[in-house]
Amino acid sequence: MRTILTAILTAALPLLALGWSLDLFRAVGLYLFTEQILAGLLALALPTAFLTHTIKGQRRDPAASLPLHDAAAALLGFAAAFYIAVRYGAIFSTLAERPADATIAGAIVLVLVVEALRRVTGLALTLVVVAFLVYALVGHLVPGDLQGRRVALDRLVVYLAFDSNGMLGMPMTVTATVVILYVMFGSFLTASGGGQFFTDLSMASMGRYRGGSAKIAVTASALFGSISGSAVANVASTGVVTIPMMKDSGFRGRIAGAVEAVASTGGQLMPPVMGAAAFLMAEMLQIGYEKVVIAALIPALIYFFAVFVQIDLIAARDGIAPVPADRIPLTRRVMRSGWYFLLPFAVLIGALFWWNAGPGRAAFWATLALLPLGLFLRYAGTGLRLMDLWHCLTETGRIVIDIVLISAAAGLIIGVLNITSLGFALTLTLTDLAGGFLIVLLVLAALLSIILGMGMPTVGVYILLATVLAPTLIELGVQPIAAHMFVMYFGMLSMITPPVAIAAFTAAVIAKAPPVATAVSAMRLGWTAMVVPFVFVYEPSILMSGPWLEIIFNALRLALGVWIVSGCLAGYLFRRLSPFARVTYGLLGIAAIFPSDLLPAPDLSMWVTLAAAASCVVFEWQMTRPRRASNESFETEQP
Repeated sequence: MRTILTAILTAALPLLALGWSLDLFRAVGLYLFTEQILAGLLALALPTAFLTHTIKGQRRDPAASLPLHDAAAALLGFAAAFYIAVRYGAIFSTLAERPADATIAGAIVLVLVVEALRRVTGLALTLVVVAFLVYALVGHLVPGDLQGRRVALDRLVVYLAFDSNGMLGMPMTVTATVVILYVMFGSFLTASGGGQFFTDLSMASMGRYRGGSAKIAVTASALFGSISGSAVANVASTGVVTIPMMKDSGFRGRIAGAVEAVASTGGQLMPPVMGAAAFLMAEMLQIGYEKVVIAALIPALIYFFAVFVQIDLIAARDGIAPVPADRIPLTRRVMRSGWYFLLPFAVLIGALFWWNAGPGRAAFWATLALLPLGLFLRYAGTGLRLMDLWHCLTETGRIVIDIVLISAAAGLIIGVLNITSLGFALTLTLTDLAGGFLIVLLVLAALLSIILGMGMPTVGVYILLATVLAPTLIELGVQPIAAHMFVMYFGMLSMITPPVAIAAFTAAVIAKAPPVATAVSAMRLGWTAMVVPFVFVYEPSILMSGPWLEIIFNALRLALGVWIVSGCLAGYLFRRLSPFARVTYGLLGIAAIFPSDLLPAPDLSMWVTLAAAASCVVFEWQMTRPRRASNESFETEQP
C-alpha cells in the first residue's frame, strides 16, 4: 500500500509541473495563483519524504513497517500544504491580519519542510536554514552591523509560508517550471538507452587515443552530467562503467575516481543546461537565457581542456595505452544505431534559441520528440515500453523530491534576508572584513561558497549562494553575471573538495580507492575551477563581454597558461619535467593566466610573460626532436 501511494505521489509531481508549465489548468478553466501550484508541489513532496526516508535520514526499506510518527507527519504535511493550496486565494486578502488558520497551517508546513529537508539532504543545509530562522527571531538582539529588525513570530510564519518572497517564491517557481521538466527529460532519455549511446559515442571517438578510457569518462560524464543536475548521481550512474575501464587501462584507482568526479562536476558547469542552473541564473539576473549560455562557454571549455590535457600527459608519463581495439565500437555503427538521440537535443536547442520557447516548454518539446523514437526504435536492445512511461514519471518525482525541498529552504533563507534586512547587513559585514579590497572579498566568498555548497545538488548550491553571497560581490563592483558564475563555480567545487567532497568520495567507493587521496587528485585535475573564476571577474572578456579580438586573445592566452600549468602538475610536457622545470614553467604559466590589469605595466608585462611561456613550450618541444627522429628512424628500419 505504501509503495503504491509513494508511486502515485512521485508521479503526480512531474505531472503537476508539466500541467502548469503548459498552462493546462487555465485551458480547463482553473485560474490559480502561482503560490497554489507551489503549495501543491509541497503537498506531494512532504508526504513522499516521510514515506521514503527514516528519521535517521536513511532511505526506507519498502518491506519495513511505517512508524506511526512518520505516517502522522506525512498526513499532516499533505493536509497543511493542501489546505494552503486550496485556500490561498481566500487567505491572501487577509494576510495582513495574520489569520489563525493561515498561521497554524504555515507553522506546520515550515516545521515539516525543515525536518523533511534534514531527512533527504542531511544536516549541512538544514543547520544553515535553522540558523537563519533562529536569527529571524533573535536578530534584533545581535549587536553590531548584523543586527536585524524585530519580527513577531506570527508575522514571520505568515510571511515565510505565504509571501512570494518566502518559501513559495522564485526558487520553487523555477524548480516547478524548469528543473522538474529537465529531470523528466533525462529520465526518459536514460530509459530509452540514451545514456548508453553517449557512452558508446564517447568510446568510439576517444578510445583510440592514449589514456582513451579516461577521455571516454570525461566526454560521457560531461554530456550526461549537464542534464542530470547532480554530480553525485552522475558519478553513481556512469562511474560504474567508466571507473573499472580506467583501472583496467592502467590508471591508479584514485586517479580513475578523480577523473569521474571531476568530469561529473564539470558537467554541471557545461552549457547549455548546466544542471538546470543556467535557467535559474537567467531568472535571477533578469537577462536572456542565451546570454548565460554564451558567458559560461569559455570557462567551461577551459575547465575540460585542462582535464583532457592532464589525462593525456599522465597517460604519456605512465605509458597508459589506448583502449583495446576490440572494445571500441565503430563510430558509424554507433551513429547508425543511435542517431535519433540527437534529434531531441536539436529540438531542445531549436526551441530555446530559434522558436523563443521558454526553458520548460523547450524541455517538454524535447521529451515529446524523444517518446516516439524511444518507443519504436531500439539502441543495443534498449528502448521504451509503455510500462516504462509510468516508471519514468515516478523516477522523476523521486529525484526531484530533494530539489523541491531545497528550493523551499532557499525561499525561507531569502525570506529571512528580506524581512530582517540581514541581506544588507551581510553585504556590509563582508565588505568591512575585506577592507574594501576586492581580491580579499573574492577569497572570502570562495571559501564560504565551498562550505555552504557541501553535499547539495547543483540547483540547491546555486540558489543558496546566489541569494547569500552574489549580492555582496555585485555591491563591490563585480559584474552581476561574473558574480553569479563565481559563486556557482566555487559552490560546485564543494563536490570534490574535502572534508565533504561527496562526488569524489562516491567515486572513491566505486574505485575502491582512499577517499581523501581521490579528492586531492580530483582537486588537482579540476584546479582551473579554483583559478578561472578569479580571472573572469577581472577579465570580463572570458565571459564573452567585449570586443571579439580581445575575447579571442585572452581566451588563447588563458588556454596557453592552463596547458603549461597542467603539464607542470602532471610532471610531463613533451617529456618528464625536472622539479626545477616544473616550478619555473608553472610560475610562467600562472603569469600567463594572471589578469593583465593586475600586472605592473599591464601591456608590457603581458607580452613578456606570454613570450616567456611560449618559449618554454618551444624549448621543450625542441628537446624532444632528437628522440622523435630516432624513433621514426627505428620504425623505418623495421622490416
